[in-house]
Amino acid sequence: MRQIRPLRDNALSLAFGALFLLALAGQSIAGFLESNERLQQHGLAPLAFGAYLTSSDFVVDVAENWQSEFLQFTLFIAATIWLVQRGSPESKKPGDEGPGSDEDQLVAEHARPDSPAWARVRGIRLTIFSNSLLLVMGAVFVLSWLAQSLAGTVVMNAENAEHGVPAITWLEYLGSPDFWNRTLQNWQSEFLAVGAMIALSIFLRQRGSSESKRVGAPHRESSVGSD
Repeated sequence: MRQIRPLRDNALSLAFGALFLLALAGQSIAGFLESNERLQQHGLAPLAFGAYLTSSDFVVDVAENWQSEFLQFTLFIAATIWLVQRGSPESKKPGDEGPGSDEDQLVAEHARPDSPAWARVRGIRLTIFSNSLLLVMGAVFVLSWLAQSLAGTVVMNAENAEHGVPAITWLEYLGSPDFWNRTLQNWQSEFLAVGAMIALSIFLRQRGSSESKRVGAPHRESSVGSD
């Protein structure tokens, strides 16, 4: 039983971690096969699998999706500090906008004995810890966006070389339709998914899910209590 408990207590993280690795492996294999098909059509030698994994083609496809996902969560975390949606379990109750008091947040002199160490202090450490989720999510977004833009520049220049078109700089690629087409088609889908989850969860239920209100809860009830 003691051996099973860590698996049960971390089942959600482990399940999605496994799904992520399986999807990434599947993407790498499919992308590898597609890339070599394209090379063969142009009479070029195929790539080894290891070479494909370090290629700009693979990096740009992975980073393109990562940056949009982490942008979604970065904006959602920041927006839910001050914005509310009555009736959605994804939102605080109307009237609870803002970062909350030290007492509500269990920090500084209001911290409990089992509170994290950085929640029991004041100053820069408390400020960093109080915003650590947003900071890390935002940092991953920026780094993923940078990786996408740099790898995308290499991919575009390789395509330009095949057609006898001069190479472009990174800044020129940032202003290109290709970059913004890749970027915005991912952003709009992320914003739609978050907006749909917020709105649909007001009126729809999923019994047993932490992302849903109780089945019998009134539509106007938000995440905590009734309002």
